[in-house]
Amino acid sequence: MKILLGTKNDKKIPEFLDILAGLPAVQWLTYQDCPFRDVEEDGRSFEENALKKARQISQETGLATLAEDSGLEVRALQGAPGVRSARFAGEKATDSQNIQKLLQGLKGVADRRARFVCVAVLRFPDGRELISRGMLEGKIAEEPRGQAGFGYDPVFIPEGYDKTLAELGPEVKNHISHRRRALEKLMQDLL
Repeated sequence: MKILLGTKNDKKIPEFLDILAGLPAVQWLTYQDCPFRDVEEDGRSFEENALKKARQISQETGLATLAEDSGLEVRALQGAPGVRSARFAGEKATDSQNIQKLLQGLKGVADRRARFVCVAVLRFPDGRELISRGMLEGKIAEEPRGQAGFGYDPVFIPEGYDKTLAELGPEVKNHISHRRRALEKLMQDLL
């Protein structure tokens, strides 16, 4: 079975492929194998955005498509940055700018609880859809630490750890992440 990864994010693709590596009888394709148009992520929830991407890309390519939307929710910021995680500091914001805005918003705040959320959708050309959700609870560090990962990884400390995801590195991150949890549930439904 061929399944297209519905993302053009070159930082997410290696995570997807690492997490999904053990699945038998699935050939994973990327936008480089089968190009598709960008999808505007204008939904009000992770689920809306993931569904929109999976549906549009599957319809355009005629392939089963796995898409996801994910982001960071911070309790003290009433769930922000949420679906705007990648654009928290502006439409063309860098990871560093988003982190700086987040840390400014949490200056002097004691409650630094946060969670990463991922909603994954597998859409088949016949219209069938599988949807799953994964979360990783944790807290926001006082300052960025570590070199691995992307996005908010340098400031996110997962529950049960004292290092950020950027310090823990991809082997640990890909084993515990919100993305892994969502994808594992989805693949269990598939098999």
